[in-house]
Amino acid sequence: MKVTVYPSQLGGTIQAPASKSSMQRACAAALLNKGETSIYNPGHSNDDKAALDIIQKLGATVEFRGDDLLINSAGVNPDANEINCGESGLGIRMFTPLVALSEKKIIISGTGSLLTRPMDFFDEILPKLGVKVKTNEGKLPLTIQGPLKPANIVVDGSLSSQFLTGLLMAYGASPNPSKGGALIPDIASVTIKVKNLKSKPYIDLTLDVMKQFGLRVPENRNYEEFIFHNDYSLIPTSVDRGGVHYTVESDWSGGAFLLVAGAIAGPITVRGLDLTSTQADKAIVDALIAANAGIAIEAKGIKIHPSLMVGFNFDATDCPDLFPPLVALAAYCMGKTIIKGASRLIHKESNRAITLQEEFKKMGVIIDLNDDEMIIHGGKGVNGATVHSRHDHRIAMACAVAAIKADGETIIEEADAIKKSYPDFYFDLKKLGVKVDNSYAVLGLDL
Repeated sequence: MKVTVYPSQLGGTIQAPASKSSMQRACAAALLNKGETSIYNPGHSNDDKAALDIIQKLGATVEFRGDDLLINSAGVNPDANEINCGESGLGIRMFTPLVALSEKKIIISGTGSLLTRPMDFFDEILPKLGVKVKTNEGKLPLTIQGPLKPANIVVDGSLSSQFLTGLLMAYGASPNPSKGGALIPDIASVTIKVKNLKSKPYIDLTLDVMKQFGLRVPENRNYEEFIFHNDYSLIPTSVDRGGVHYTVESDWSGGAFLLVAGAIAGPITVRGLDLTSTQADKAIVDALIAANAGIAIEAKGIKIHPSLMVGFNFDATDCPDLFPPLVALAAYCMGKTIIKGASRLIHKESNRAITLQEEFKKMGVIIDLNDDEMIIHGGKGVNGATVHSRHDHRIAMACAVAAIKADGETIIEEADAIKKSYPDFYFDLKKLGVKVDNSYAVLGLDL
């Protein structure tokens, strides 16, 4: 699918989309919660749909009630021999340890770029937890057979915190020995030690979701040790609490593109973004302030408008998903912008560092890569061009935002990649006044 974005002036108010990070974790926790879960403000991205499909194959029932979701579960009880995580990196990394809570042999597969992402982590760690695992030379598909038995382990968190999220949830859901469970040894505690953990705010989000769903939450010792104490006396059950009620947060990752669009071509107001959120990508506010963007945080939303913006320094090591909107922002900042953390971009939907460099070069924006730093030379104008998403949702959105004040129209090829995380993205741009056309109708994206 091709989408054409024309130079435009923005105005109005928009609601930020639902967070797929929050939504997918809620789906996993609802599967582990033995009882009823009500989810409000659910997302409907491709990754969200994949998560809902997974939990149904693992034994949960899902019912839509108007705009809300009702999920019932008795825990992990697979009724299928295979699950498909789509193209969701969080999905594969979070759900694999949960699948391993079952004794049933399950094949875990995926699509697109997920087929090329490394899965050596599971080869190394899961056997230490009593799980039989077979990978395709460190890639998908995986064959898993549990049950997982929590034990003292050491994991490397440098590639992604998402592996740790799955382990924390699996440990936290392990049966209570006092109620007949037998997965946790009869010892005072079990500990996951972590080296080189990246994206710590995402672990904060995981722990917050676990707490809200009544899972066992570990003692967190400076993100280096997560200790699960075998004291169940204070753990509420779903019945005790009359079921779980969870509201999916608005998404700072998607909201970042809207805020950058406003900084380039506003004024606009973005509603729904919670500054107290544990989401890593709320750091976009710090970047906008550093760039001298016209931003005001008010009770009804974040107001943002164009100003004379300047190059800035920013460390995105813990929030690598901000690189694409930050590059679009830096393109309109006078001078040089330096963003740290580029090494975190290798194993995304594309190698985002190279992809951003190549696609923005087509738009006349020069990007240098120097080890872990990305250097964007901005303020020299943005050219209308034909670019390609590389099947990466965030690249498509970054190019679209940068195109809003380009010197001519920009054509984005494979533009429907945005369905992975923000299927309403182009519609929301149109609501704000961006002229957007697509060359032919695609299901759900006829503009």
